[in-house]
Amino acid sequence: MASITFSPGNLHALSVRLGILGGTGAFQYGPFNCGVQRRWKKPVDSARTRLEGRTRDHRLDKLMVQLRNLRHALAVRELISQQRNGYASVQLLSKWRHEVGLNIEIGAFLKKYPHIFQIYMHPVKRNHCCKITQKMADLIAEEDAVIRENEADTVQRLKKLLMLSMNGTLNMHALWLVRRELGLPDDYRSSILPKHGHDLYLESPDTLSLVARDDELAVAKIEEWRKKEYTEKWLAESETKYAFPINFPTGYKIEKGFREKLKNWQRLPYTKPYEKNALHPIHNVERLEKRIVGILHELLSLTVEKMIPLERLSHFRRAFNMEVNLQELLLKYPGIFYISTKGSAQTVILRERYSKGCLIEPNPVYDVRRKMLDLILSGCRNVGEPESAAWLTEEYDEGSCHELQNNMCQ
Repeated sequence: MASITFSPGNLHALSVRLGILGGTGAFQYGPFNCGVQRRWKKPVDSARTRLEGRTRDHRLDKLMVQLRNLRHALAVRELISQQRNGYASVQLLSKWRHEVGLNIEIGAFLKKYPHIFQIYMHPVKRNHCCKITQKMADLIAEEDAVIRENEADTVQRLKKLLMLSMNGTLNMHALWLVRRELGLPDDYRSSILPKHGHDLYLESPDTLSLVARDDELAVAKIEEWRKKEYTEKWLAESETKYAFPINFPTGYKIEKGFREKLKNWQRLPYTKPYEKNALHPIHNVERLEKRIVGILHELLSLTVEKMIPLERLSHFRRAFNMEVNLQELLLKYPGIFYISTKGSAQTVILRERYSKGCLIEPNPVYDVRRKMLDLILSGCRNVGEPESAAWLTEEYDEGSCHELQNNMCQ
């Protein structure tokens, strides 16, 4: 019987064959499939893959993380304000942690922001409680006062939104979802609408309608920028008549031929946001997309912070005749819009209005909200002596208040 010698080459060939035979699927190579070619799979090109592979703006992403913490703080403050005495126990707040959207313990979250929350030992119940600091309470009252003072601007924004829609109507639920973005008070339905019945009226409990169109307001924000570019930079009218400001994020790779395509797109005519195209319907896909870009640009320009969550933006698709995939459209124009996935939601930001994470042209409501954000950014820095508990002196005697101050939690 002939003996078999296993050299290193034979052992390698034997291991390859055993690996083929021991596979879970069919034979990769054999007499029946040796002529079959392996097909190359084309990479999937979808809105999700483009969103993951986009050039990120780290400053805007960082801002969205900070705003998320502010939203959580305001949500906790709302829960505390619903209590009868203006404070809530930490144990009770921990039960509502998931409703607020926190992924950390409520105690750790409260201690991170001592400029907003004050934790103390209750003098009678002997448990840890939390209330809002005077700094934060003053800023919340200031924001409400500023919104009331700028009621005329708020009504103007509502009228322009209604003029953007196809038939001059908007759904009240969609407006309720973006009330903070538009600078509306929570009670705008009872405080603003009845006083401006000559401009706005409730066609039904769920529909807000425009009484009459105001042509003086039918000027988009982008038109002001174009006029400034045309007069100050002495550019040709063909280059500025239909152009948009382009501001790519740092590190954006410009492919060959991209500049020429962008230049042609900037010169492409389109129906402007406040113009009606019922008599001249658009059949060109690029012109239709450019019209939707103009509507989205104007909608973001009407917001207080020039940003809006993508999910809430989709509620205006039918009213503004934007029957397209908004996420795919926004990703096609990274020099105009930026979608941030930070902050537990996808948020659309108007790039031209921000510089180094701050709004270039602030407004009174934004200024107050920026002060609130500064309290978040301060963290535990510059924390002085705990605020006195004089707010309980009317309910408890001096001895109890003195004991309260001695047992405060830092």
